[in-house]
Amino acid sequence: MNKKIMKYISVLSLIVIFAVVLTGCTARTGVQHAPTSGPYGFVYKWLGTPFQNLILATAKHVGGRDAYAWGIVIISFVVRLLLLPLSLNQQYKSTAQQEKMRAVQPQLKLIQAKQKEAKDPATQQKISALMMDVYKQNNISLTGGIGCLPLLLQFPILIAIYQAVQYSQEIGVATFMNIPLGQPSLVITIVATVFYIIQSWLSLQVVPQEQRKQMQTMLWMNPVMTFFISMISSAALALYFLAGGVVLLIQQLITNYIMTPKIRKQADANLKDHPVKIVVTEESIAKIMAGGPSSSSNSSGSSNGGSSESKAHKSARELNKGKQNKPKE
Repeated sequence: MNKKIMKYISVLSLIVIFAVVLTGCTARTGVQHAPTSGPYGFVYKWLGTPFQNLILATAKHVGGRDAYAWGIVIISFVVRLLLLPLSLNQQYKSTAQQEKMRAVQPQLKLIQAKQKEAKDPATQQKISALMMDVYKQNNISLTGGIGCLPLLLQFPILIAIYQAVQYSQEIGVATFMNIPLGQPSLVITIVATVFYIIQSWLSLQVVPQEQRKQMQTMLWMNPVMTFFISMISSAALALYFLAGGVVLLIQQLITNYIMTPKIRKQADANLKDHPVKIVVTEESIAKIMAGGPSSSSNSSGSSNGGSSESKAHKSARELNKGKQNKPKE
């Protein structure tokens, strides 16, 4: 589970770095001159310009006063729809792993309870190692089936849309329902955040009750970061989050009402054919706790000793058997 937490921390750190970069950029007002050299020039050439052209072309076809805003929404919506199959695949893996976790939960609870009872760090470490055995023997991923590829793929898109607005005369001065696209907007930020709050709440409904406490903090980070980044950047970027929130909500509805019931049905059928492997019992942990820090060596010694003793008994029995079968003179 530590690897899973570290993965989320890494991804959130990436978002924070991006937010800090945007903070420095938003200090400037108005449309800026496009960079022509250095890393910013490279990013603008290969990311900002293509998205800028896409938005402008879409706006031209849409027409009307809010054409540029609708261009951003349409392009963002299409991009998120293209990522939807990958996101659903990751969601499927995550939900399947949650069902496996629910099946081994009694063993995990036993390990956690005995960890608290253990009096020395060495024993605690040995008991903790049993959790890895439970995961391994029941084919459970430490990352919970969750991948960050969909989120990482969105990162260059965020930069592209930001630069498309930042360095475009037309988009930078455009409005959406009288809201300037080149400036932060509290209204669009709140609407976008609401979508992510609803999605986070829905996602918690399919998480097993015993796993909700450890999951809810991570899930609520998504709307928090959406609000934070949207408030320090342009309304155009908040529109991207808004369009993404709509797609994410659709994805979650598919997960809750179509995917999860199917996965749970498959998991129940699979458990009948392949029951959970019992790796940890009260007796096995009691032996570790009774042995204390040297239980591993004692256990190993006992095993070796028992093996040697068994061989000795076997040899003795064979010798005695030979003597017993020997005819009396």
